[in-house]
Amino acid sequence: MLTIPRIIHRTAQRYIAVRLPVSIPFDDAMDPAFDELFSAFARAGAAPDGMEFIKFNLIDMPRLEIEVGMTSDAAIPPSGRLIEGELPAGRYASLTYTGPYADLMDVTAMLVGWAREKGLRWDSHETPDGEKFACRLEVHDNNPSIEPDPAKLQTTLLFKLADWHSGSRTFGSVPSELLP
Repeated sequence: MLTIPRIIHRTAQRYIAVRLPVSIPFDDAMDPAFDELFSAFARAGAAPDGMEFIKFNLIDMPRLEIEVGMTSDAAIPPSGRLIEGELPAGRYASLTYTGPYADLMDVTAMLVGWAREKGLRWDSHETPDGEKFACRLEVHDNNPSIEPDPAKLQTTLLFKLADWHSGSRTFGSVPSELLP
């Protein structure tokens, strides 16, 4: 099941994450990265009770730089691959998918196609290493440790949109229902 894409406004949120380079497919890297993240919470005596996500920082297919993270205000010291950061405030394209993680590349393609059709632009820029995103999230509303049935896994995509005020990127003709 897939919701209709929409534009939402999000406030900034602090987070803790494990940053790592991966290549598609990267399924084998997820469990160890989440284990490392949850171990950091346990060492700090903090409950991991925030929004669980994968943040796609840099995309140069099939290579990616990702962060496996959770929103939190807990005092967890960064070290090694463990970093802290802030998910930026702003306008995001969003949709929610219920089903197996294996379908998320197709779901992402749907959101990208919808945004292109609406004349929307991501808050991103090209670098010699690939496309760098301000914030491109795959939020795990539940996960296999909570929901063992892959057909019931719920994932929300949140991709930050570029600002369109004077001096920034243009969006072309954006339908009024998409304007803030």
